[in-house]
Amino acid sequence: MRAVRFHQYGDPQVLTVEDAPEPHAGPGEIRIRVRAASVNPVDWKIRAGYMAEYMPVTFPAITGSDATGVVDEVGDGVDDVRTGDEVFGLGQGTTAEYAVLTAWAPVPSSWTVEQAAAAGLVSATTLAGFDVLGDLSGKTLLVEGAAGGVGSTAVQIAVARGATVIGTASEAGHDFLRELGATPVTYGEGLTERVTAVAPNGVDAALDTAGSGSLAELVALVGDASRVATIADFGAAALGVPLVAGNADAAAHLAEASRLGESGAYTPHVQAAYPLEEAADAQVHVQGGHTRGKVVITL
Repeated sequence: MRAVRFHQYGDPQVLTVEDAPEPHAGPGEIRIRVRAASVNPVDWKIRAGYMAEYMPVTFPAITGSDATGVVDEVGDGVDDVRTGDEVFGLGQGTTAEYAVLTAWAPVPSSWTVEQAAAAGLVSATTLAGFDVLGDLSGKTLLVEGAAGGVGSTAVQIAVARGATVIGTASEAGHDFLRELGATPVTYGEGLTERVTAVAPNGVDAALDTAGSGSLAELVALVGDASRVATIADFGAAALGVPLVAGNADAAAHLAEASRLGESGAYTPHVQAAYPLEEAADAQVHVQGGHTRGKVVITL
């Protein structure tokens, strides 16, 4: 099968499209013929070697951690899908013609292939963060980095849960956040004053998706570290803030994202789609740090 692999840590040019052995579904897993895979910030960080201490890889490694496609193998113990079903979900080495998924859900009928590819990791991560933050109905939520993949997902799902959402982004992303249902504010110095101006009654919870160093300020705004969660700031423990990832309860979270997609409450936003042969360019795009929504790779 064709796959995007890297044989050493390095810049995007270490990624090559080459033949690789096909994976097969083990117990509790499924294999899909991939139609599209998503590019997440963690993918380029793994490729660059920044995550080697936390997420070491065995070379040659196939990049990617989520995808969408058609089920063509079902492992022992799996009874909720059959071959031919279209699903999206999580795995490792997903930027290839075939990929094994460890968690999945049906693709909503209204989503495009690109949108389905974009949804897996961001929805699982968002909902893991919301598990920490608790009930958001009637609450005011601040999302730091709200125009990105997880951020734009968090805005939509929080609105669907009845929250008032304030989202940070550059000025160029403010109209996008308004379309999603959030009140936009500019990130960076002076954040507290800008948030206070649009939320004079205070902020009940905050989700940091950017890891830009604002965590202490978010805790001060909320007034309770347990009501703040981050997906990207590894200094969170020193502040008493939970660092969340999208793997725990992933199957349940993906199922919820699928239901929200089917109802029209959640639609992944895809800024750009690249063919498999341009996977390095796709990672350059994401590494630039200004992606609105998601970047995906189509097969």
